[in-house]
Amino acid sequence: MRDAVIVEAVRTPIGKGKPNGSLAHVHPVELLAHTLRTLVERSGVDPALIDDVIGGTVDQVGEQAMNTTRYAVLSAGFPESVPATTVDRQCGSSQQAVHFAAQGVISGAYDIVVACGVESMSRVPMWSNVPEGKDPFGPGVAERYPEGMIPQGISAELIAAKWSISREQMDAFAVDSHRKAAAAWENGLFADEVAPLEGVTRDECVRPDSSTEVLAGLRPAYFDPAFGERFPQIDWNVTAGNASPINDGASAVLIMSSETAARLGLRPLARLHSFAVTGSDPLLMLTGVIPATEKVLRKASLTLDDIDLFEVNEAFSSVVLAWRQETGADLSKVNVNGGAIAIGHPLGASGTRLTTTLVHAMRMRGARYALQTMCEAGGLANAMVLEGL
Repeated sequence: MRDAVIVEAVRTPIGKGKPNGSLAHVHPVELLAHTLRTLVERSGVDPALIDDVIGGTVDQVGEQAMNTTRYAVLSAGFPESVPATTVDRQCGSSQQAVHFAAQGVISGAYDIVVACGVESMSRVPMWSNVPEGKDPFGPGVAERYPEGMIPQGISAELIAAKWSISREQMDAFAVDSHRKAAAAWENGLFADEVAPLEGVTRDECVRPDSSTEVLAGLRPAYFDPAFGERFPQIDWNVTAGNASPINDGASAVLIMSSETAARLGLRPLARLHSFAVTGSDPLLMLTGVIPATEKVLRKASLTLDDIDLFEVNEAFSSVVLAWRQETGADLSKVNVNGGAIAIGHPLGASGTRLTTTLVHAMRMRGARYALQTMCEAGGLANAMVLEGL
């Protein structure tokens, strides 16, 4: 039976998704092209051998429209014969690209494929793909959910309320994310995964001096009297400090069968073992990581105790802490080099950013199994299990 392995994984440093961010001057196509070039340079693979490039981008409009991945392939200098497509599963877009790529290899449709992602939130702000006054949901959804959809920040507040997660717990989790990311940079743990770009060498949002005292002074980020009336259980504890920032960045992983890797003389970083995707309540839209984790472990015939490392996207502290309460996972195994609260969350790039960080951490720590999962807007979540080699 064919398998799928990751032989290389790279990412850009992650910049602030603001006009003054360190990568704001870089067109999103060029962000992604940089990771594609680096991927083939580091692996030594002839790009002409790549069967497809599957990229994730969330706001596919403006400078991220027209199948961004295809133009990144051309900008990277790959042969014109190399195809590409761009997918959208919201924050999990590039993790879904990994799933599609690996499933294509396992099925025999591909021999070599790239999964990748990009988001330049400084140049293409969140929701810029929905013009003012336009309804992206439609009348059927309005009929099914007559009180209306809610923003993710309100969902994060509802999760904190439902699982009785305090402001202090969320702030402490956020500080720990910054401390782990800062330590990873200090100890050179990101050296093999980061591809410096135009003088930018480090993640811009990591704050080594972050503290619970500083975060305690921040105002609620999503306070809204109308939502407060609709959801009186909300205590308004989600802030900019215990949520992921907006960011610019790109990431990419090179996937092939183990037979192809052996033929090319490449040593795999990890095998892509099992996959799952789930739907969940679109109001508590960020809780899908809980059933997704259960589902992928069942598919893998593994238990939580078998997993040595976890990457759970830190969209908000409350998401990971609720997931931990439900699963019982050991937090010392979760996001060991920091998560999105510190490193950043460039939407379409985050799935393969997590994968990149995870496979390098697996190699450094000698992990046998690792699990990655991401919450996604609309009540979705992806999960996958990786096996160390």
